[in-house]
Amino acid sequence: MAILVTGGAGFIGSHLMERLVEEGAEVVCLDSFDDFYSPQVKRANIASLLEAKRIRLYEGDICDRAFCEEIFQKERPEVVVHLAARAGVRASFQDPLLYERVNCGGTLLLLELAARNEVGKFIYGSSSSVYGRSPRIPFQEDDPSARPISPYAASKHAGELFVYTYHSRYGLPAAVLRFFTVYGPRQRPDMAIHKFTRLIWQDKPIPVYGDGTSKRDYTYFSDIIDGTMAAIEADLGFEIINLGDSRVVELNHLIGLLEENLGKKARIERLPEQPGDVPITYADISRAERLLGYTPEIPIEEGVKRFVEWFKENRERLT
Repeated sequence: MAILVTGGAGFIGSHLMERLVEEGAEVVCLDSFDDFYSPQVKRANIASLLEAKRIRLYEGDICDRAFCEEIFQKERPEVVVHLAARAGVRASFQDPLLYERVNCGGTLLLLELAARNEVGKFIYGSSSSVYGRSPRIPFQEDDPSARPISPYAASKHAGELFVYTYHSRYGLPAAVLRFFTVYGPRQRPDMAIHKFTRLIWQDKPIPVYGDGTSKRDYTYFSDIIDGTMAAIEADLGFEIINLGDSRVVELNHLIGLLEENLGKKARIERLPEQPGDVPITYADISRAERLLGYTPEIPIEEGVKRFVEWFKENRERLT
């Protein structure tokens, strides 16, 4: 079974492709290697897969119609796992039209090609940011009060609506997976756990927006991969599903865990809250448990320990 993974050279995508290859799938990777963070980091993520000729790589833009049409015609994927996106809540305020073009237009093009080529399933990697400042805690998939508060979040929510439209119009089986603050080895360098680890190691101040009492549902990457693999295999029709750890961690506590595992004290630079930030993310995962048999296994204490170990082993190329 050929599986097309867009954004396959990224953090989640590269781990997913490794799992798919381990389980015998035929994997096609599409990635633009954009400069949101170092393209060399993404190339390193998939270097071993390419060297072993375990995947086929197409380098290009998901908004390039001719390029994407060629991939679908040549590879005939049976499943599309769409993880490619312009990422970053705060960065999306700087160039919202770019986020609309990539996250909305690119998703729509892939859905059009998936429907036209009779793809068997479309998996869309969405984000907990779509909930915005929802007062309903924990966040549930059918929450009517969810209101995105950044261009990034709005673009991801728009992608979800496009997915449902193509399921409704063409019968395209689809799952929308809302990821909650994924972390672990290969995490993007701009994300808090990776960024804070690097700065604490270098004895540099870490920027903390607000008083440090914001809470996040941090989810270790392997749990996300387990949930995504289950969604690929499940017969769902159309579903929106939260994938999180379903436990919240205060930012101050997270910093303490990093200090403990690094053996260094953080120098904290207090800054005002930023546009797009929310006070809490917290996943209700009962739907994932029921439909996917999803059970997160890695608590934050173990996950941070594993991440710091990975960072120390790779720090020369990461700092």
